[in-house]
Amino acid sequence: MGVWERTGIRKVVRRARGAEWRRVLELPGITVEVEGAEVRVHPPVPLDDWPRDLARLQVKGTELEDVESPGPAADGVVLWLNPAITMSAGKAMAQVGHAAQLAWWASGAAGREAWRAAGLRCAVRTATPSGWEKLLAGGGPVVRDAGFTEIEPGSCTVAAEAPWITEGDEGHAAPSGPLRRT
Repeated sequence: MGVWERTGIRKVVRRARGAEWRRVLELPGITVEVEGAEVRVHPPVPLDDWPRDLARLQVKGTELEDVESPGPAADGVVLWLNPAITMSAGKAMAQVGHAAQLAWWASGAAGREAWRAAGLRCAVRTATPSGWEKLLAGGGPVVRDAGFTEIEPGSCTVAAEAPWITEGDEGHAAPSGPLRRT
C-alpha cells in the first residue's frame, strides 16, 4: 500500500447496472449503500492488470440527472468542489474520492472514530469563490489533479473540511506524491 500511496492515487470511475453490477460484486472490494445508491471500491491495481469485468465497463452514463440543490451540508466531512472548474460527473466523483482519502490521512484517531460513528458519510458541495479561497488558505487537504484527463495538471479541484481536521486532531500528512498538496 505504501508504494501505491507514494506513486499517486489514480481512481477510475465506471458505471454498472444489472448483470454487470452483479459480476463486479464478485470481485474483491467494498460496497457502500446510502439511501438506495451504491458505490463499490476495488483495491488498487495497475491499469494493465484490471479484472476483465471491470475493464469492460464503460465511462458513459455517469452524468447525473438531479437538478435540485442538496441543501446545506451537515456537520462532519464536507468535500468542497472548486467553483471555477467544470468537471464531468465521473471526473468529479474521482476527485471527491481523492479528497476523502486525503481527509482520512489528515484525521487522527479521534477524528477517524467520529467519522466512523457517523457512517463515514461525506457531503459534497460546490464552494463559493470566497469560500474556496479560504479553504486553500486554511492548509487542509486539497486535491491537485495530475492532468491525465479533462483538467489541467496541478489544478486544485476539491478541498476536504472536517471539524477535527481544523481542531488539531493528530492526523498525518499524505505521503508525497503527484496528488498531494506539498
